Amino acid sequence: MTTCVSGQAVKGNENVRVGEIRTDWQREEIKALYHSPLMDLIYQAATVHRTYHDPEHVQQCTLLSIKTGACPEDCAYCPQSARYDTPVKPEALLNVETVVTAAKLAKEAGSTRFCMGAAWREVKNNEAFESVLDMVQQVNEMGMEVCCTLGMVDLDQAKRLKAAGLTAYNHNLDSGENFYEQIISTRTYKERLDTLKNVREAGITVCCGGIIGMGESDDDRIDLIHTLATLSEHPESVPLNALVPVEGTPLESQPPVSPWELIRMIATARLTMPRSKVRLSAGRVRLSVAEQALCFMAGANSIFTGEKLLTTPNNDANEDSEMLELLGLKAEPYQAPAI
Repeated sequence: MTTCVSGQAVKGNENVRVGEIRTDWQREEIKALYHSPLMDLIYQAATVHRTYHDPEHVQQCTLLSIKTGACPEDCAYCPQSARYDTPVKPEALLNVETVVTAAKLAKEAGSTRFCMGAAWREVKNNEAFESVLDMVQQVNEMGMEVCCTLGMVDLDQAKRLKAAGLTAYNHNLDSGENFYEQIISTRTYKERLDTLKNVREAGITVCCGGIIGMGESDDDRIDLIHTLATLSEHPESVPLNALVPVEGTPLESQPPVSPWELIRMIATARLTMPRSKVRLSAGRVRLSVAEQALCFMAGANSIFTGEKLLTTPNNDANEDSEMLELLGLKAEPYQAPAI
């Protein structure tokens, strides 16, 4: 089976069109893409990627945990949950100066996007939120994209973040809706979608993806892509994570996901959401240079740099620089956000 770009159909499944911006994807169409022969899937995703993006550029991002641990939620993958006995120890919200200094160091190291994560269930209108707004404003004034992941936000809070200069808000769906309740019971799928709606209405770009390797099926993964690709607007940013099992969490014994499964997810995301940044996120530390190269070929065009992704290990910065040079890739320069 071969696929074509520029709105043409998948041979043998003429209802599947790729290469155009669509939000009317049918689940069976995405299933057909996902189950395409892997090399064909990578080739077609690479072709679509080159239609919408500069294939030589990879955006470098830095993610900092600004408030760590003691989260009241029960996400089965997360070492920051107060419900589990993990190596992660709670830490109070960092002060503004510490965060701004970290952002400056990240910019000097080549990152153009600075992401701040707080282990909260939801944003509350208190002194801590005022500090986060200050952080957002100061990082924005440095000439960097600014992203936050703070849990649920209402529309007024999203508008305040926008006014402070927030570029993007991350709120992952984590999985398809049918599998979701096996991972989280303290926040509904609808609540996640409502947060995305508030962020979009406030004029902030949406960063939303998920995690594979939690015990979900291929159908669950297809459900996740289908939900993302049929939002009223595609997320501008789609982080795809491979589970990093952490001692003490319910998923601590989960076997590592195959790199080929991650590559298949990246390619399917690229074909269904052509303009989105597809971010190669958690779990990258386990990938060889060759496996990362296939991720980039399949449509990934962003990586996270720095010692940690919130609380889990990340790739060495020098090794990343050597990899990009070897592959002929360049750090994407900063571009002022359109909105």
